Amino acid sequence: MSERGRDGQGGRDGHGAQEERGARGRGTTAAADEQQAVRAFRERVGLPGLVDVHTHFMPDRVLKKVWAYFDSAGPLVGRAWPITYRHEEDERVALLRGFGVRAFTSMLYPHKPGMATWLNAWAADFAARTPDCLRTATLFPEPGVEAYVKEAVTGGVRVFKAHVQVGGYDPNDPLLDPAWGLLADAGVPVVAHCGSGPVPGNFTGPGPVAELLARHPRLRLVVAHLGMPEYSEFMALAERYEEVRLDTTMAFTDFIEESAPVSRDPETLGRLAGLGDRVLLGTDFPNIPHPYVHQLEVLERLGLGDDWLRAVCYGNAAALFGLDGGSAGTQGQGPTGTQGQDPADTQGPGPRRHPGAGPHRPRGPRR
Repeated sequence: MSERGRDGQGGRDGHGAQEERGARGRGTTAAADEQQAVRAFRERVGLPGLVDVHTHFMPDRVLKKVWAYFDSAGPLVGRAWPITYRHEEDERVALLRGFGVRAFTSMLYPHKPGMATWLNAWAADFAARTPDCLRTATLFPEPGVEAYVKEAVTGGVRVFKAHVQVGGYDPNDPLLDPAWGLLADAGVPVVAHCGSGPVPGNFTGPGPVAELLARHPRLRLVVAHLGMPEYSEFMALAERYEEVRLDTTMAFTDFIEESAPVSRDPETLGRLAGLGDRVLLGTDFPNIPHPYVHQLEVLERLGLGDDWLRAVCYGNAAALFGLDGGSAGTQGQGPTGTQGQDPADTQGPGPRRHPGAGPHRPRGPRR
């Protein structure tokens, strides 16, 4: 990926051209204004771009069913949920590029056995034709799950999605255990919707995740939605396990604050600041009831500083996925199966810190 100046302006490199094409793609004043608002945020903070670890791309007929479910305020949503970016796939990709998003995901997920393999095949093809998409895969507790997870990892998958609420499964199902072990050994992050929001499922909440992490403490689990609504409990898991991360998806937005507000008390904000190297930007694009820039602005309003914002919106994910110097889609696996530029592999003694990543905090063994 080409590098822009720290002030987010720089020359007319590949991403600058992509932003312009994205603006032309929609061809409306509203789109141009929206992209300018995101650009203004990046320039205020000093961001070279954004990395969004929680965006949804999936087969068209599946996405239309997802949108219909949101339209009907289905029981797993629990309320009216407008879709702001109900556009064709190429237009949605152009929009993200227009916002300056340098890498994003294609979060997709099965709700029954037999779906994961063909969803993974679609996601592999999407990443192959969309170089700024981190190749994504998913899983379900079913016979053969270990085999198709291994195939995805060997093929260069960058991130997995697990949706405990929609899938209705226990993350501790014995069928999944070999797959979790494989992902932990390979260092492949797993973005998991495991909190009990917007409505609880049979196996959501911090309890099942704590049980999973007790068996697989090195699993690179990214807790979606900051663990909504069990924010404090999931922050505690991130504080206990150094490979656990949190994504910001819809947290602090006006829409979610109506039903599952995050405390702004000094203790909570202090904990978020302390986890500054392990909080990642996520948005839920395109399935959001507000403009994309709103997620960025509510994070800015927390008052945790530009260093924190640069880490959350770019540096932490860039370090996790080894993004600088290559395309997002796929990346060769090292001899041990670890993804790309593992922090220990490339910079000699001492911890590797990516520009914009949160401050390093030395850690002893976690128990």
